[in-house]
Amino acid sequence: MLLLSGVGIRAYWDLSRPDAWDYWRETHVSASMTSTVIPSADIDGSGHGRRTLAISGEIGKASASWFRDRLDEARLSAGDAILLSSDGGKLNQAAIMGETIRARGLVTAVGMADASGRIRASSCASACVLVYAGGKTRYGIHGSMLGVHRFTTPIPMDDPVAETQRTQGMVLGYMTKMGVSSTIVEAMSQTSEIRWLSPKQALAMNLVTTPVNPP
Repeated sequence: MLLLSGVGIRAYWDLSRPDAWDYWRETHVSASMTSTVIPSADIDGSGHGRRTLAISGEIGKASASWFRDRLDEARLSAGDAILLSSDGGKLNQAAIMGETIRARGLVTAVGMADASGRIRASSCASACVLVYAGGKTRYGIHGSMLGVHRFTTPIPMDDPVAETQRTQGMVLGYMTKMGVSSTIVEAMSQTSEIRWLSPKQALAMNLVTTPVNPP
């Protein structure tokens, strides 16, 4: 009885924290992202496939831990690929996902694929760009789009200007670590709406490291 009471109190305390319900729901009920393992996808247009984990959907409050689980299940090796299609979501979760991709030596690309590994263009915007930046090599698939904007916090702050500066500093540090030019943060700071980067701009920023020519 005491044990059950303790569990109940702990569960109540956990779910009473800000955003805790959303985290619990994503972890135990319904993840905000979906994934598919593709045994052989031609990411770089060479005609040779590589094992790929395709992920799509909103980056939620528990997506980083969900992503690690999907990576373990997929059994990707260094040089295998993460294929992204997302409008963004939680900034901190995206950064952790990107760090995980880099630590495992994976490559990234924006797109979607069918079961046969055939790639088609898609988009990756907002926080998704941080996940994409985690790739050791970042392929630019023809027709796929990368979108950036200024990051803000939805929670009221005593000093919103200072919080915005702190967030920009975090993004700058992360992008620099991943080998992306600081000009990407300048592009982000210029608008609160999604700004779609041209292939030339993404390449100049070193966000895309390897363009893939159209078939």
